[in-house]
Amino acid sequence: MNGVVVDGDDIEKLRKALAAEHAAVFAYGLLGARTSGVLRDLTGAAYDAHRAHRDQLRSLITSRGGRPNESEPSYALPYVPTGGAQAARLAAQVENGITAAYLELAAARDATLRRYAALAMQESATRAYAFQPAPPAAFPGMPGSSPAPTTSPSRPGG
Repeated sequence: MNGVVVDGDDIEKLRKALAAEHAAVFAYGLLGARTSGVLRDLTGAAYDAHRAHRDQLRSLITSRGGRPNESEPSYALPYVPTGGAQAARLAAQVENGITAAYLELAAARDATLRRYAALAMQESATRAYAFQPAPPAAFPGMPGSSPAPTTSPSRPGG
C-alpha cells in the first residue's frame, strides 16, 4: 500500500472528520445562498475548501481499505441566519466544529494523517478568525477550561 499505515482506529477517525466535512459543505451551501459581497466570497471559498477536504478524506479512507460514509440529506443547524452578522457567526461556529473534529485525527497512528489533521485544524481556525475576528482560543478545538487561579508567592516572614 505504498507505506500507508492501515489502522482501524485511524479509519474511524477519518470517518468522523469526513462526517464533519459533509456537515460543513451543507452549512456553507446554505450560507452562500444567504450572503452577499465579501461575506459571500468568504463563504464560497470556505465551501470550496471543505469540498476539497471532503474529497481528500474519502480518498484517504478508500486507500486504507475503508468505506467512506455518505452525507446526510440535511443537517440540523443551531439557527438559520437572517443577516450578515448571524451568517458570519454561524460560519465561525462551523469552523470551530471542524477544528474540534480534526482534533481526534491529530492523534492518529499514521504520521501522515496527524500532519493532515494539524494542517486542516490550522486552516479552519484561520477561517473562523476571518469570520469573527476576535482573540482566538489558545488551543482551538479543545474544550474550554477556566484559567488556574493565580496566587502570589508567599514571602518568608510576611
